[in-house]
Amino acid sequence: MKKLILSLALVGIASTVAFGQKKVVRSAEKNFGRGNLEEAYTEIKSAISDEETGAQSETYFIKGKIETQMFEVDSSNTETTVAMGREAQQSFIKTFEIENADSTSKVSKDLFKEVLPDMPANFQGEGVYRLKNAAFNKAIAKYEEEDMELSHEFFSLAADLDPNDTSIVFNAGYTANMVSNTEAAKKYFTQLLDVEGYNKLNAYYFLIQIASAEDNDPEEAYRVVTEAREKYPDDKGLAEFEIQLLLQLDKMDEAMVSIEKALENDPNNSAILLRYGYLKEKSGDLDGALAEYKKAVVADPEFFEGNYYAGAIYLDQARDIETEVNNLSDADWEAKSESMLAQSNKLYEEALPYFTKASDLQPDNTDIMEILYRVHSRLKNDSKVEEYNQKLTEKLGEGWLDR
Repeated sequence: MKKLILSLALVGIASTVAFGQKKVVRSAEKNFGRGNLEEAYTEIKSAISDEETGAQSETYFIKGKIETQMFEVDSSNTETTVAMGREAQQSFIKTFEIENADSTSKVSKDLFKEVLPDMPANFQGEGVYRLKNAAFNKAIAKYEEEDMELSHEFFSLAADLDPNDTSIVFNAGYTANMVSNTEAAKKYFTQLLDVEGYNKLNAYYFLIQIASAEDNDPEEAYRVVTEAREKYPDDKGLAEFEIQLLLQLDKMDEAMVSIEKALENDPNNSAILLRYGYLKEKSGDLDGALAEYKKAVVADPEFFEGNYYAGAIYLDQARDIETEVNNLSDADWEAKSESMLAQSNKLYEEALPYFTKASDLQPDNTDIMEILYRVHSRLKNDSKVEEYNQKLTEKLGEGWLDR
């Protein structure tokens, strides 16, 4: 009989404790409704630690709602604010887990209730979307303050809460890229590639740039650009990326095919014409390379590389003739050297306008000034020789020629 009485007493104690914790949950909810957030938060954390109330989705949902409002009212917008937002996110995740990811349950419907502008407070969601909106507003505020590190943290939180909001996901990737957080940038830009109906072109551009420039992984960059070109075959920028990467990977045959196909669709693309010239130059076809470089300059007279490479081909051809002259026998020297050197001088003259334009485009480039000095010296253009000597002396000092 004593054992029975003792057992009943223990049950009574357990019931009292459980009932007490439920009262704590109700009290937390009331304090939350009155705006007493700190008191509500202390109470709900106590309820979470209880075996029974800590296993209920409603307890975690209340905890998340309290944390969301604490996050929302914290105007400091520091790492501590971010941490509170992430804590709220985890509370909502736990809520949904306890509901067995059943989006049709009452708690889940409240959890994912939308926040609608111009609607009374009792019609507004207090769960995931309220937290997302608060995170977005803080991200924008930090972006306007040019604090990209924290702007990214808040955009990242908002994106993780609502992966279907492509604008926020893109901003999470964009700000991650700005602060050189390449892993986060790749995560969010890659996430966008799985969204049906979304224009993924900018995401692909960022992923190619990260793989190529940040990760120094041209193979991965080429894989991404190939995937992108399947979806956007007419994009000229992707065509240029593909050619550049093929050249970088020393896939010359594929690069030639890609270039010729690109030029069919865009015959006046100066960047592609330059690469076509480069391929021809690498194969030993200097005349063919020069023709492409000159086409690039015709397509874009302000194209520095086109002007520079066209001039360089003329110089290479002139020097090849000079090498031949130096290797002539005495008998051939008398018969051929004069006409051959005249031909070489003609090539130097052809090079001049291209290097002059390149120097105009990059007026502080002393390497090109030195080329122009030496070409004018060769052609005995004394006034120009002195002009470039003065420019180089100003830039490099009196002894520039003896370096």
